[in-house]
Amino acid sequence: MNWVIILAEGNESISISEKFWNASISELKQGYRFEMREHSGFYTCLVCGEEFEKGLIYKEDSRYYEAGKYAALHVEQVHGGMFKWLLGLDKKLTGLTELQKGLLNAFRHSLSDGEAARELGIGSTSTVRNHRFTLREKVKQAKLFLAVMELAEEKPGASSPFVSIPRSAAMVDERFAITEEENAEILSAYFKQGPEGPLSEFPKKQKRKAAILRQLIKRFETGRQYTEKEVNAILKEASSDYVTLRRYLIDYGLLDREPDGSTYWVKL
Repeated sequence: MNWVIILAEGNESISISEKFWNASISELKQGYRFEMREHSGFYTCLVCGEEFEKGLIYKEDSRYYEAGKYAALHVEQVHGGMFKWLLGLDKKLTGLTELQKGLLNAFRHSLSDGEAARELGIGSTSTVRNHRFTLREKVKQAKLFLAVMELAEEKPGASSPFVSIPRSAAMVDERFAITEEENAEILSAYFKQGPEGPLSEFPKKQKRKAAILRQLIKRFETGRQYTEKEVNAILKEASSDYVTLRRYLIDYGLLDREPDGSTYWVKL
């Protein structure tokens, strides 16, 4: 299978996370979103950030596709479809237990309650039926919660919006409860020569660390593999203590590496 891919220029894990979290339900289901930039339209994959430009024709094997259909094919062929990909996300993001994931997968494949019970080894048909009922109640609650939150935040100036949390973050907790205003203040205090400049110091408070690391990961390209030497060189521009920065980027789930440290890459 020959994929013709156009990579987003300057693509960053944070921007991919922002697009992912800002996507509508229908966009999350299809796995890509359309956006206009400088008189050109792009279909952007919400999983990896790859872009397909409207008006271009893409070839896969002996068939040709316009950009939107090719984006849909990309999501299915490269990422296995959005149902599988979303179901594979960590519990901290979906709130789903392993049992609930198994049940949803069974429902997706049209298994009866009895077949699902046997497949998952969870007892009787009534047990599955109760779980199905609970999941449907969660859907109702989620709809109402979204409506209430949107109403609460629709007043201008009601509250400062939070910066997006990287999907790969090892822990989603108060460390990432950073408003855009707080984030700007932290970056201004610690990057006195601008966000691309050196760090004045590495803060001790966890929330400030998170803001700094969230900014530092933007210096790396997504989809690219780095040697440890290359990672060190990039981080050395921010601080002479690049080893500490590298360790925290890994600990916070923003940067990943091979067990032997031979290769590093941005986690998506």
